[in-house]
Amino acid sequence: MATALEFRDVTIVFAPGKGRKREAAIDRAMTMIAEGADRPTISDATGVVLGVAHADLAVEQGRISVLMGLSGSGKSTLLRAANGLNPVTRGHVIVHGEQGEQDIASCGPATLRDIRRHRVAMVFQQFGLLPWRTVRENVALGLELRGDTKAAIANKVDEQLALVGLTDWAENYASELSGGMQQRVGLARAFATDADILLMDEPFSALDPLIRAKLQDDLLELQQAVNKTILFVSHDLDEAFKLGDQLTLLEGGRMVQSGTPKDIMLRPATPYVASFLEHMNPLHVVTGAMVMRPIESLPRDGDAWLLDDAGRYRMQGDSVTIEDEPVTVTSLPDPAGSGAPSSGLVRCPAATPVRDLMRIYGETGHPIILTRRGDVVGICDGQDILRGLGDVGGAG
Repeated sequence: MATALEFRDVTIVFAPGKGRKREAAIDRAMTMIAEGADRPTISDATGVVLGVAHADLAVEQGRISVLMGLSGSGKSTLLRAANGLNPVTRGHVIVHGEQGEQDIASCGPATLRDIRRHRVAMVFQQFGLLPWRTVRENVALGLELRGDTKAAIANKVDEQLALVGLTDWAENYASELSGGMQQRVGLARAFATDADILLMDEPFSALDPLIRAKLQDDLLELQQAVNKTILFVSHDLDEAFKLGDQLTLLEGGRMVQSGTPKDIMLRPATPYVASFLEHMNPLHVVTGAMVMRPIESLPRDGDAWLLDDAGRYRMQGDSVTIEDEPVTVTSLPDPAGSGAPSSGLVRCPAATPVRDLMRIYGETGHPIILTRRGDVVGICDGQDILRGLGDVGGAG
């Protein structure tokens, strides 16, 4: 899969003063960073604050990559380098696309403005809405700033409001909406620019747990439709495992581990990473993607996939048969909020938590078809779920 956003050996420091004295302090700090000195030592010796040191990360197109860590670990510092809000001291931040590679760390002001208007959009923790503007006017803001026509703006705003379920609230002021609805306005505003890459800096952390969980579900459902590349900052393990195709943990400004949620859960690289996992309830964070049998690993008979070892279940296109008899396949975009059918197979997102998959399997007794962005990516049944939970339980 193609890379959409890439950090190459990125170091960010914050230094007081100006001129030669400041540059000398930065040079000394860079030497200490290369030698592995920690943040307090560097600050005491040079007055320079380490933000991020030697960060290397590639985010694939259409995936959600989550940056995790304690407060001050550097996750927001790195995210804000992806649109130039935090200048890079050394290294490169590459946006890949039709224009080739564009380096945010070294491009000129005109190129940076173009990237912010067309390529990279941001969703803020505190929504960033203008209370004197209506919902419609808030969603239109980015399009107005880049000079789109009124007709184009109206069409795009209507489309995005429908996407996030706020059409009936279009003429209300943002200040009249609940916190969860305001955050959906923020999502619509970011989507409206058609930016390929979305930066989301703890966008749901100010909300109460129920609204937060609902917005996480909404984001996954929206991602099925819009297929954006998302760099997401979170300090919450459950949220990171629920949303992330890729997780990266930072400590003291340094990346300590990056990989799939399953990789990190089964093979924590450091005691710091293990400490994040030690109080984890696997039922909350293990997903279908982590326990499934990938579709490409299943045996085939001609054009049909065999969903079980005995070959009773056969899937060809969107049709499934059990011992050559057609069976209903029901799609559940929100398995947590919908009861499983009493018969037939269920098709649901691979990001579905295993607690919901266990319920579905218990009610149907059939393998569950798992999808990502509408495409079938794997199958799981009761044995797959038990085996996956057993792997997690034995990881420590």
